Amino acid sequence: MRGAKASFFMRYRKLSSDGDYVFGSGKNDFLVNSPETVAQAILSRLKLWLGEWFADTSDGTGWSQSIVGKHSKNLYELTLRQRVLETPGVNNIVDFQSSLDTKTRRLTVSMTVNTIYGEAFINRDLTT
Repeated sequence: MRGAKASFFMRYRKLSSDGDYVFGSGKNDFLVNSPETVAQAILSRLKLWLGEWFADTSDGTGWSQSIVGKHSKNLYELTLRQRVLETPGVNNIVDFQSSLDTKTRRLTVSMTVNTIYGEAFINRDLTT
């Protein structure tokens, strides 16, 4: 969907601070056609492990193949960047940084992404 026009419709259910779906407020429970909508799509795609989704086991991030274990920073960053760029609504990555703490096994990403709705900013621990 790279380079798509803003006429592309995108809607995601909001997540609480605990990562649970938000319910009870009707239309206000959704992110619609905004940079935040694309940001949530990116995070959902990054956290989905390859083979985890029963409906399409070929979809997902190659955590076991490229990130977890003794893999180079170049390999895991390339894997993450590719997943981001393949997300509907993403035009390009403006800035991307990652930090892997091998002692705590925490992978944090910070990025600015140009979306069809404007810039999205993501700073998230992907391991929680």
